[in-house]
Amino acid sequence: MKSAYEHQAEVEIIPAISDLEEGKPKTLRVAAYYRVSTDEDAQAGSYELQVQYYTELIQRNPDWVFVNVYADEGISGISVSKRIQFQTMIQDCKDGKIDLVITKSISRFARNTLACISYVRQLRSLDPPVAIYLRMKILIQWIEGTKHLLPC
Repeated sequence: MKSAYEHQAEVEIIPAISDLEEGKPKTLRVAAYYRVSTDEDAQAGSYELQVQYYTELIQRNPDWVFVNVYADEGISGISVSKRIQFQTMIQDCKDGKIDLVITKSISRFARNTLACISYVRQLRSLDPPVAIYLRMKILIQWIEGTKHLLPC
């Protein structure tokens, strides 16, 4: 086995260029997205509490800069065309204004897992890439150079 590796060509390791200061974490521009599907009173209360919750969550993290809470109220997740705040958030990601999007779950972010994966891939392909954090204990992270532990 060892003899198979004796004649390998030398490999030059080229370190990544980092925009991070030594020992200092990158400050992330963070937004949240929340959607409730009906205008019922119970959901309306949930909507207001979620907006407040995400605003406070982002603002109290010293390594995050609050961008916005994008929230669609009384909108079904089936059609993205009616989710104006969602569309605005995606455009802001494309415009380089957001590094991380926090949302409660796949069902609040997209109509199903397949649609969620499609948006995650789209956001991941941006320069810089945008990460999606689903608060339901699932983390989809593609931000290079960050070593943040996100709260569950």
